[in-house]
Amino acid sequence: MLYTALIFGLISSLHCIGMCGPIAMMLPVDHANPTKKAIQIILYHLGRLTSYGILGLLFGLLGRGFYIAGIQQQLSIAVGVGMILLAIVPERVLARYNFSKPVYRLISQIKSSLGQQFKRKTPDALFTIGLFNGLLPCGLVYAALFGAIAMQNVTFGVAYMILYGLGTVPMMSAVVYASSLLSMPFRNKLQKAVPIITVIIGVLFVLRGMGLDIAYISPSNMNLFVQANANCN
Repeated sequence: MLYTALIFGLISSLHCIGMCGPIAMMLPVDHANPTKKAIQIILYHLGRLTSYGILGLLFGLLGRGFYIAGIQQQLSIAVGVGMILLAIVPERVLARYNFSKPVYRLISQIKSSLGQQFKRKTPDALFTIGLFNGLLPCGLVYAALFGAIAMQNVTFGVAYMILYGLGTVPMMSAVVYASSLLSMPFRNKLQKAVPIITVIIGVLFVLRGMGLDIAYISPSNMNLFVQANANCN
């Protein structure tokens, strides 16, 4: 199921250009020096991937705990249902529930620190901007974290989130280079594909948990158990 992370990242990036695109557009990069600009963008992405890797580690540990408890298949179904709900429930409905309220102060500090980094053009500033960017609340990142939990393995949890991050790199880089071409109407059209792909990936996780003995998609109960053991050795 690791391949779904890269696909999900590629599709999520259509949403990212609307939510995080402004951050990428304002990056303090050197537009007069193409080589330096490319290095600065890479540093920004490395910061984002570091954040995603850390989150993957934490949620991979959580998934490992669920695996030890013997509920890996139920977890996979729950993750799939969670992804589907995030895709089909209108954003305005989710906005009524401030899921980040318990950590609101931390998020405010992240945003404040993020703003300060834009005043600098040093390599560590670009990396830090990416680091903080990766920690900002995002529904699709939450969905990816569901996937990291379902990996039931710390290493695969980290890999899932890094692959997800890599999937967002092409579009987020394009925002820096061609921001004038990405008008709001164009972004809105791209974002229409996001819920559809999210639902498809959610369905794949549900099928995986059901153990229908479909090769590569829904291993039988015994095969899933053996696969999970192999991943942990």
